[in-house]
Amino acid sequence: MRRAARRIARITVHLDTMTTRTDRLLLTSAIVGQFLSGFGGRIFIVSLPTIASDLRADIIGVTWALIAYQLAGICLSVVFGRLGDLHGRYAIYGTGFAIMSASSFLCGVAPTVGWLVAFRLVQGVGAAMISSATRVLAMEAMPERAAGKANGFMTTALHGGNLLGPPLGGFVIDTIGWRWTFFLLAPIGVIGTVLTAISARGRRPVARARTASIDYVGSALLVVLTAMLTFLLDRRSADSLGALQAVMALGFVAVLVGFLAHERHVSNPIVNLSLFRIRMFAFSVLSLLIIGTTYTMMSFLLPFYIQDVLHLSASFMGLLFLVAPVFTIAFAILSGQVTDRIGPQIPAAIGVVMTMGAFAVGCAFRPDSHWILPAAMMGLAGLGSGFFNTPNQTAILGSVPRAYRGFAAGMVQMMFGIGSLLGISLATVLLTTMFRYRSGIPDARPGADDPVALVFAMNGTYLVCVVLGAVALIASLMRGRTRIAAADSGV
Repeated sequence: MRRAARRIARITVHLDTMTTRTDRLLLTSAIVGQFLSGFGGRIFIVSLPTIASDLRADIIGVTWALIAYQLAGICLSVVFGRLGDLHGRYAIYGTGFAIMSASSFLCGVAPTVGWLVAFRLVQGVGAAMISSATRVLAMEAMPERAAGKANGFMTTALHGGNLLGPPLGGFVIDTIGWRWTFFLLAPIGVIGTVLTAISARGRRPVARARTASIDYVGSALLVVLTAMLTFLLDRRSADSLGALQAVMALGFVAVLVGFLAHERHVSNPIVNLSLFRIRMFAFSVLSLLIIGTTYTMMSFLLPFYIQDVLHLSASFMGLLFLVAPVFTIAFAILSGQVTDRIGPQIPAAIGVVMTMGAFAVGCAFRPDSHWILPAAMMGLAGLGSGFFNTPNQTAILGSVPRAYRGFAAGMVQMMFGIGSLLGISLATVLLTTMFRYRSGIPDARPGADDPVALVFAMNGTYLVCVVLGAVALIASLMRGRTRIAAADSGV
């Protein structure tokens, strides 16, 4: 009986995820969720200085609002993704929109930075619920053979939000105040909730095997594990930990060992380790982590070069940073269509090579370079992102059994988050080490007082990015030349 139940569940999942036409309403709902993720993140970042001033908080205090949001996303995306696999993702997706809408309003009325941090944590929970389902719902909304195109829409929506967030956020802050940067997100969340409810209406629940229950112990361990990793990698929280950082590092290792042991023996793990035996999935995840790390390193260092070395204005730098999302949006859907025809290997590899080209431009920076060089870097980075992200994320989601697509979507979000934290930490360490070497001062801190040493350190850091990019290229090529096909459920 149990075998029969599992077989029925697999067949039902297969039939429910197959479609011969595009469900435009469901696709629109997925696009709204992905746009909200990009738009909400970028509009908050440009608000940080104003929020700190208005709430009379220092920069460390207000950045905890950023950490809280990131922490929730990294810790919970995989958990919510797996919950969606087991019990249906519409309820989780719609609830995520509702939480985002309510918490955005609460962030807008926060009286102190402490309350803002608390509400941002709740907002991050809603964002994790949304991000765990957007790409899966987009794939389910379109024919199976158009998985790449579906992810192309998702990449376009995400970077469209990234593109509009900073300029609209700046305009809102200057005209009606920073609180409205949160109030603007509330109606988008309401729209997403309504669209999800309409999309879910009339759809029969997916049959599940009776044995399909959530791994609560594994979920708790994963949350603890990713929270500890976040605190270890994030330089702001690491500074707050001080001497406790070494203790937390030992605790992280202990929890990791316990988590892996638990996941190997539990019948329905939150992280099915056997999925990493799927060649396309494993190498795609590795490629994403490396590219996410190096892209963050580039984005983190470039503003210092533009403002502190070239002495260009902040507004001009804002224009330069628009170049990357414009190119990403322009090529994301095209790379998805190519992926549907020939598989992810070639378009993803092209994206990695272009990203390496961007890092190579950074190696050529000089103290008196023309602004065209950072513009070229952003252009190549945008092209690389447009060609890499769509096929790579399609490979991650499409190569696992359909019953694990929510888990795979959560893994994408987790790798993005960890890559972002790792990139900032690694860039800081490399920049400081090379600056001290070039300046000859053992305890020097990188700064514009010695632009020659600063640019030297940036050149060296970008050279490391080129090397890491070569590793990502090898991993991308090793995923295989086959077209994407879901693995058998028995992995």
